[in-house]
Amino acid sequence: MFVTQKQTTMKALVLESYNNLVYKDVPKPDFKNNEVLVQVKACGICGSDVHGMDGSTGRRNPPLIMGHEASGLIVEVGNEVQSFAKGDRVTFDSTIYALNDWYTLRGKYNLSDNRKVLGVSPKEYRQHGAFAEYVVVPEHILYRLPDSVSFEQAAMVEPVAVATHAIDLTPISLRDTVLVVGTGMIGLFLIQVLKLSNAGKIIAVDLDDKKLELAKKFGADHTFNSKTEDIQESILALTHNRGADVVFEAVGISATVKLAIENVRKGGVVTLVGNLAQQVDFPLQAVVTREIRLQGSCAIAGEYAKVLEMMEKGLIDVDSLLSAKVPLSEGASWFKRLYDKEPGLNKVVLQP
Repeated sequence: MFVTQKQTTMKALVLESYNNLVYKDVPKPDFKNNEVLVQVKACGICGSDVHGMDGSTGRRNPPLIMGHEASGLIVEVGNEVQSFAKGDRVTFDSTIYALNDWYTLRGKYNLSDNRKVLGVSPKEYRQHGAFAEYVVVPEHILYRLPDSVSFEQAAMVEPVAVATHAIDLTPISLRDTVLVVGTGMIGLFLIQVLKLSNAGKIIAVDLDDKKLELAKKFGADHTFNSKTEDIQESILALTHNRGADVVFEAVGISATVKLAIENVRKGGVVTLVGNLAQQVDFPLQAVVTREIRLQGSCAIAGEYAKVLEMMEKGLIDVDSLLSAKVPLSEGASWFKRLYDKEPGLNKVVLQP
């Protein structure tokens, strides 16, 4: 009589030390009563993973399995799980949070105390992510996939939801002129979602002409390369010499934060989405004397369902940004290509 051995290990892409990703066997994770075991089918490489790989963000302390933009198939469920079953196609929020937290109960689970982010390891915690064959997540952060949304498309729900949350936070009056600083993945999704909002004129700024071409494709009315053009003069010419009504900063370094503040009108709103640098120079007097509303936008707070609906209806184009679908075993080389800023390379999805 043969006894089937239960699998106790899995393959994962592990950040063993900074700039050192290793594809190796690791213990298969255990799951609790309120959790499910998901067989990962697709996991996108986020810009925060690429920048975290070298330690510059301070949020990817090795050893760590990164990865938080993922989708897959439920293969095991805890005995307290009620709304999901084996075989369900799912994606999941990147934030793990307590349901009884003060912030969660007020609709701000992204700010909940003791929250954890998949694939992140600051000093306070280590939460392994989805660059692996399997990942464990609690039931309350799961979302069932519409039939028409593929695993690869679902691996891009998270960045669309980050952009959507920033827009949800920001007061945009009908026909407001909106400036997006930085047309990386989040910036490009900001532009797509802004086209579905109250926004009027949409302006995009970046250093990369190829990215600006994509910004135009996704709905930007005007694009400017800050390396070759006078941004302030160009934006004033489009806004009756006032500046943009609303600005989204989607990079997170001193130069782009300064650009955002310089190009918003008096009394306007700047929403900071990017966070590459831990600290930036801040033009305090420009903010105070021009009465600018400055706010941060952190992660996601319930936008997954509406993003999945937008994707199901074909309102959001993620396929045009998908550069490659590759085996997880090749992940290290693709990380390096992204880290080296290979021209034309956008979203890369790893498949265990």
